[in-house]
Amino acid sequence: QVHLVESGGGLVPAGGSLRLSCAASEGTITTYHIGWFRQAPGKERELVASLSSSGGNIYYAPSARGRFSISRDSAKNTVYLQMNNVEPADTGVYTCASRLSTLTNYGGWGQGTQVTVSS
Repeated sequence: QVHLVESGGGLVPAGGSLRLSCAASEGTITTYHIGWFRQAPGKERELVASLSSSGGNIYYAPSARGRFSISRDSAKNTVYLQMNNVEPADTGVYTCASRLSTLTNYGGWGQGTQVTVSS
């Protein structure tokens, strides 16, 4: 399983932007499907966006569509989550994870990065 490390979280005002990074080590990120997950206080972890290993399939949760964008830089072995027009409801710990196919579970969870949106 590829080892993933998230970064880029912080405190941002509502309406602002933030870019999260999910850097892979001990593996090639283009081999894996990558998902960005969010766990808000008191809530279960949810999938916010995902990118297939081919780069051809992208999923956004309804709450993220039109505001978030997932992308990949193969040379940097990194997947990004660009968050625009953020809302207080976007507050939570963002974690990335990987899986080899849609038939397997996500794993190789990173430590997460905290995003706090102030109103």
